[in-house]
Amino acid sequence: MTIRLVLAGCGNMGYAMLAGWLKSGKLKPSAVFVVEPNAELRKRAEHLGCSAAAGASGIPADAAPDLVIVAVKPQVIRDVVADYKRFADGRTTFVSIAAGTPVATFEEILGHLAPIIRCMPNTPAAIGKGMMVVFSTLLVSDDVRRFVAELLSASGVVTTIDDEALMDAVTAVSGSGPAYIFHFIEALTVAAEKAGLPAETARLLATQTVYGAASLAAESEEEPGVLRQQVTSPNGTTAAALAVLMGEDRLTKLLSEAVEAARRRSIELGR
Repeated sequence: MTIRLVLAGCGNMGYAMLAGWLKSGKLKPSAVFVVEPNAELRKRAEHLGCSAAAGASGIPADAAPDLVIVAVKPQVIRDVVADYKRFADGRTTFVSIAAGTPVATFEEILGHLAPIIRCMPNTPAAIGKGMMVVFSTLLVSDDVRRFVAELLSASGVVTTIDDEALMDAVTAVSGSGPAYIFHFIEALTVAAEKAGLPAETARLLATQTVYGAASLAAESEEEPGVLRQQVTSPNGTTAAALAVLMGEDRLTKLLSEAVEAARRRSIELGR
């Protein structure tokens, strides 16, 4: 049995990423072994054609996976990762998508021979629209870096950072960021209702407007500021609204405070 990848944890994020890898053809089900203690979640992986077990002891003794991807809650990292120490001889790269868990934690558990990649995805990865930011230790080979980036690209856009300390800022911007956007949609929906629109119409207008604007910003060669100016006629309706949002840099200051609060909390949790 040739196992190229072991997935430790098949919850919402782990399952979404696994489904993306298989659907894209980047991996065959036979090359993946899933470890998931929850029987119902384990069945989902088996329905995709992957072998699975409740614990790491169920992995075939002769397995030598290229990757062990750790997709479990941060609070159980130490117990879970310890079960994979037999792969920490330098041949297997460990990839963590656990928020707030530094590389040092993995090195403490696995020793200093294991190549380690730390990745911060976000929830839109579940529909292939995620933002994945990757930090790799020096032991990770170029080939493995490329392979992991290719795998992750099935879930969205991938970029790298060279300083792990920046992962707290990444967490605050793209990791937590979807929640900011969801709240913006909530707030815009409430504002639309107050302006007299029916609730269902208000929600549709708010959601589709955010989706369309974000898609345009992602696909356009213009900077967001230029796109904003293109919508804003002098003394028009948009200019009146932006005077409220941009007056005294209100929105920019508010978001900066929010991101900084999240960054500080990420540092605290990492400790």
